[in-house]
Amino acid sequence: MTFPSPLTHGRLIKRYKRFLADVVLDSGEVVTAHCTNSGSMKSCLEEGAEVYLSPVNDPTRKTKFTWEMIRINNGWVGINTSNPNRLAYEYVTSGLIPGIEGYTNVRREVTYGDSRFDLYAERESEKCFIEVKNVTLKEGKYALFPDAETSRGRKHLETLISIKKEGMRAIMLYIVQRTDVEIFAPAWDIDPFYAETLVRAHANGVEIFPFRVEVSPQRIMPSGLLPYRLDKE
Repeated sequence: MTFPSPLTHGRLIKRYKRFLADVVLDSGEVVTAHCTNSGSMKSCLEEGAEVYLSPVNDPTRKTKFTWEMIRINNGWVGINTSNPNRLAYEYVTSGLIPGIEGYTNVRREVTYGDSRFDLYAERESEKCFIEVKNVTLKEGKYALFPDAETSRGRKHLETLISIKKEGMRAIMLYIVQRTDVEIFAPAWDIDPFYAETLVRAHANGVEIFPFRVEVSPQRIMPSGLLPYRLDKE
């Protein structure tokens, strides 16, 4: 995924009210950017760190920038939670994720039961539902999800279990927007209920694909699958 227009560089002053961030641009101007990430953003917030914003040409919107990434540990961390869905669609359609290739019909935002899933894919006689989650939380070498309690995330897992029992393929696709991690795991300390549900979903045939991407101010590139560990240490 290539950013459609050049991003604007600055440094983070503070993030507040979940959806807002004040940034000082290189020109010295202070702007307020929209933050799409409603989670805690633990391990990817550092005041004074370099950030990149995408300009928004919408006269009806109060904030004229969207916060895209922040520089942590000498690398870029993508914090725009709308990008993983775009990336997942691109990668599944192009067959860039090992194990999720060969689908001839890929659609976005498809409902099953009382849940809406990010992707639905078909190939020959196989039907597959894919839920996409954004991962930015880091602890040691681990990429962890979630970074805040998520009842919606648990609901998606429960529905994926039902989908699998109906004879269809069910996938949790975690897009890891940082490269300074080596393994994926559920965040047991933050949401043990989600972690327990993920373990149960996996035991019932729901597949787990943690896919790391490399974020830069020009583009977001596929980096490859990560191994995962589900047990609580």
